[in-house]
Amino acid sequence: MTEPHVRPADSADLESFATALGDRAFFADRFERQRKNDGVLFLGWLRSRAAGVVYLWLEEAEEPDIARHLPGVPLITHLQVHPDLRRRGVGTALVRAAERRLLQKGRYRVALAVQTDNHDAARLYKHLGYRDWGHGEVICLARTTSPDGTVLTEEEVCYVLVRDLVPSTPAPRTEADSIAASRPC
Repeated sequence: MTEPHVRPADSADLESFATALGDRAFFADRFERQRKNDGVLFLGWLRSRAAGVVYLWLEEAEEPDIARHLPGVPLITHLQVHPDLRRRGVGTALVRAAERRLLQKGRYRVALAVQTDNHDAARLYKHLGYRDWGHGEVICLARTTSPDGTVLTEEEVCYVLVRDLVPSTPAPRTEADSIAASRPC
């Protein structure tokens, strides 16, 4: 099986991803935010095909409840995988890339919101170690751009999930490890 390839977006990527996944205004907005260091737009490929996107939101949360309970916590937003390429590890690779970026920046907590009726996404996040934040559901605003350029805003009822990221460091060796390693097999 081919492994997904993920990296932050550059301007040359935007057109192919907007064509494959739709909503050019989203890609333009998130790339501009990335340029201002307000977030990172991660793009995923399967072989050479545009496969998925996720945005790591580094600004304060727009939703008042999230901002109050998780001040300064980065958010994983807008995870989208092309319908033909789902269940091939693209979503996992995108989320893990965002988490690695946070660890590189010394950030050890991340949150996300998922619609209450999006059971596939909720299952993925649970599998990746995300858990309920403990403050109930929130109303999130989803923005999409229609083909004529009109921005549509829709309220979504969402669960908020959090994950505490742990830097991966090797466990310290113990005396027992040293003794076991020095014994001949």
